[in-house]
Amino acid sequence: MTVDTQRVEGLRKKTINGQSMKRLVEAGMTWLRVNQQIVNALNVFPVPDGDTGTNMTLTMQSAWNEIKDSSHRKVSDMAAGVAKGALMGARGNSGVILSQIWRGFARAVHERETLDGESLAKGFAEARDTAYKGVVKPVEGTILTVIRGVADATEAALQSTSDAITILEVAVRAADEAVQRTPDLLPLLKQAGVVDSGGKGLFFILEGMLRHVYGESLDAPLMSVQPISAMNLQGALEEVEEGQDYEVVVDFMPPQNFDLQKFYGRLEEMGTSIQVGEGEGMYRMHIHVPLEKRYEPIDYIMGLGTITKVAMENLLAQMDDIQKSKAGAISFAPVEPGHIAVVVVSPGAGLSRIFASLGAAAVVKGGQTMNPSTQDILSSFENLPTDKVIILPNNKNIVMAANQAKDVTVKQVAVVPTRSVPQGLTAMLALQPDGEVDSVAEKMIKALAAVKTGDITVAVRNVEIDGVNVKEGQVIALLDGKLVASSNSVEEAVTVFLEKAEAAEHELITFYFGQDMPPAEANRIADVMRKKYSEQDIEVQEGGQEHYQFIISVE
Repeated sequence: MTVDTQRVEGLRKKTINGQSMKRLVEAGMTWLRVNQQIVNALNVFPVPDGDTGTNMTLTMQSAWNEIKDSSHRKVSDMAAGVAKGALMGARGNSGVILSQIWRGFARAVHERETLDGESLAKGFAEARDTAYKGVVKPVEGTILTVIRGVADATEAALQSTSDAITILEVAVRAADEAVQRTPDLLPLLKQAGVVDSGGKGLFFILEGMLRHVYGESLDAPLMSVQPISAMNLQGALEEVEEGQDYEVVVDFMPPQNFDLQKFYGRLEEMGTSIQVGEGEGMYRMHIHVPLEKRYEPIDYIMGLGTITKVAMENLLAQMDDIQKSKAGAISFAPVEPGHIAVVVVSPGAGLSRIFASLGAAAVVKGGQTMNPSTQDILSSFENLPTDKVIILPNNKNIVMAANQAKDVTVKQVAVVPTRSVPQGLTAMLALQPDGEVDSVAEKMIKALAAVKTGDITVAVRNVEIDGVNVKEGQVIALLDGKLVASSNSVEEAVTVFLEKAEAAEHELITFYFGQDMPPAEANRIADVMRKKYSEQDIEVQEGGQEHYQFIISVE
């Protein structure tokens, strides 16, 4: 970083009050957002759903929304607001742990007017302790390791300084070092050749704060290009900002001297929700822009290289279509007062209809690339006419947010830790609406062992994990979350998955096909498998999920 020495020395003489802290939080959020695709790309498995950066950014955005209009000058009041906003907006495991970090920090600075070096270090220490307590089985090599490194280093630094800015400098260095150590602590990271994504996100938050102190720009991303197949354009619709009227997507062939940093900097002047992907020498640019700027990205890119394709959509019309789609076609059974209401998280319209047919009282849209927040889950059942609720998260990255929703309601809530859609559907079969929450939840949990889950998708990068060599663009199969196959076709990947899942020893195989899988092709593959597994019942259902050609249930 380039340090504005005069500015920093001037800041050292000032105290960090609530308003100063607000600016630091905004800087941390901004720098994380600018670099969120770097964090998203740090996915262990080569699946097109890296969303840690997005989850942490949306969690920070919720924290910022809680304090952006606050006039509080006490650090304790501002920290409490950040913690509250992060709690309700927490998405994914990384977002929930980040909210716990802010909760611990707020607890440490309770009733404090300002921050000095000692209170800042104590804040990091309590953040560490709270984050570790919030995880049932803490795993090293994750964001937990990074906050621990920050806390330990800043506590040690108090022996030689009491200056808050110096403590923040120590925190950023310690975070960077801890992130680099994560592959040595978590073998899966070393296999994949990446550092921990949640830890990297925390580093960017702290670095953003320090960049603000130094007077550094928070606009230019330290950006790397993601594979085109990993671009989450559908998820970008969830982050439409006011005044951004059009979505523009441009495919182009860049010049040999293409300057990615300059490219991003220019796009930042035009709009928001910027994504850039690359594949086979071609680049794809995605941006949201105001009406009057809808042609600017096209004109700009035309001056850089050769445009091969342009797509432009009215965002308001798209959002309207999405809302109409969400509002229709799903009929939920009425919930009787005193009966159990089951809330499920579902990644596709077809799956939502199936859950509703099995007795779900409410569906929260979510799954890979679109983890719902604590508030989303809470809102789904708060107005239901019963105080008995069971939540099926149906994704390992949503369980913590579901538990957090449980902790902030007065209703009797149980979370059945379903890690996949097939597990959720199996759990629904054990529902007894007039039963007691704990006993029904226990029956649901016992039922989970009877089903195996398969995920079929396309790899977004080259990697070798657990002896499976994957090349970008190949079709991969995961069995209960473990990579088991890399193939050149969906049919081949399904074949290997069923063999690994020992499908011949089970009775029922169900294919839930995704939104990009033609029904005719889904049925053709199912017919091929029927010949291989003539003694098993094989069903095909519309799932409607993104990114995944099939979600497969074997039971």
